[in-house]
Amino acid sequence: QQQLVESGGGLVQAGGSLRLSCATSGLTFSRLTMAWFRQAPGKEREFVAAMTWIGSPPNTNYADSVKGRFTISRDNAKNTVYLQMNSLKPEDTAVYYCAAKFRSATTDDANQYDYWGQGTQVTVSS
Repeated sequence: QQQLVESGGGLVQAGGSLRLSCATSGLTFSRLTMAWFRQAPGKEREFVAAMTWIGSPPNTNYADSVKGRFTISRDNAKNTVYLQMNSLKPEDTAVYYCAAKFRSATTDDANQYDYWGQGTQVTVSS
């Protein structure tokens, strides 16, 4: 059974940091493009970052709103993708979702991703 399980969310003050993890099972992780999306209350789900398995280092893509603050990484030995979030702002408050697909493009289109986690809440206080 394919599963994506996020962890690492929580409450943090503005300017602080969090690291999210997404552990996968039932999928060939080394051939997955992994991504993070987020959804704030009353808003649509939006793209945060993506990383494919191609390239050395692997190709990445970031939303403009998080460039320079967030870093996506992966550990193929642990079947896990991470999102390091620094300099957090109140507007980063959202449920963060991990997503995966087997195609290599680091697209920001949520419809292109086939597998999703349940989400983890990130709350940034001002």
